[in-house]
Amino acid sequence: SDLRQMLATKSVENIQFLPFLTTDANNLSWLGYGCLKGDGTVITVNAIGAALQTLYILVYLYYSPAKRPVLLQVLLLLAVVVTGCGYFTILVDTGTRLTHLGLFCSIFTISMYLSPLADLAKVVRSKSTRFLSFPLTVTTLVASSSWTLYGLQLHDPYITVPNVPGIVTSLVRFWLFQRYRPEQDKLY
Repeated sequence: SDLRQMLATKSVENIQFLPFLTTDANNLSWLGYGCLKGDGTVITVNAIGAALQTLYILVYLYYSPAKRPVLLQVLLLLAVVVTGCGYFTILVDTGTRLTHLGLFCSIFTISMYLSPLADLAKVVRSKSTRFLSFPLTVTTLVASSSWTLYGLQLHDPYITVPNVPGIVTSLVRFWLFQRYRPEQDKLY
């Protein structure tokens, strides 16, 4: 919906850039994990995710009136990715590389799923869910549940564990949508 809004309005107004960037970094990290593990599912899903996030970043950059800060953030992401590749390729021995990368990916994914907690506090204070995206909540629940089940099937804690917070935060958001229905919003 953010991409559609940017294309329709030819503007990035009210659209945050950081989620595109962090999701791209997350996809690239998991793509590396999938390549190292030789898991076609993880590779395919994250290659497509990284390509889409890169497309979103390019569209955001195109419509952004302040290109310099966006470019600096993209360059920072690239520096982090290159540094991470160097670390996992050069400094971590082959026997523990998958474990280190899996742990890194898990921590990064958990932090992404927990980042909307600030918005949840805003929802409770304002008693309004206008700050939350219902389609994103549904998508997060489906994706995190699917990855949790996939990780359980493979007995891979690095895939299973970080997706549980996605399920929990989605269920909390659904409860907030039930508690503070949109039709109850006060007009300001």
